[in-house]
Amino acid sequence: MSITPGFTAVEIRRFVHEYDGLAYGQKSPWLAERKLSRHRLARWRDAVYEGDLERGLIPREGSYMTIPPGKRSALEKARAAEQARHEAEVAELTARVRELEGSNNALGKAIGLLHSLNEEEPAATLTTTDPSTS
Repeated sequence: MSITPGFTAVEIRRFVHEYDGLAYGQKSPWLAERKLSRHRLARWRDAVYEGDLERGLIPREGSYMTIPPGKRSALEKARAAEQARHEAEVAELTARVRELEGSNNALGKAIGLLHSLNEEEPAATLTTTDPSTS
């Protein structure tokens, strides 16, 4: 769910980071070029930095944030880096699980093959020769 119809959470996050990286005097033309209002971007910034953008939640607090914009960007980038590390770890662990499942399947087949080979062999019978007949 997005806080603005027509934009995904990824697009909104990208817009906020791009806007925050602009120099003084470039922000108004940037907003005009994308046909965005300052109010909408302010809501997006609140959702990105202090709310839950993916669920479309914006904090209720009406006062200005106590964290300066530069530090908010740094915090958001740290969160994004941590998210990327977690995703990489999940991908690595998923690959390891698939590898181990493949090994388990191969071992199961090998055990089944050994059982079937064991069943096919005739029972060994001991034959003794009678010394009186020789």
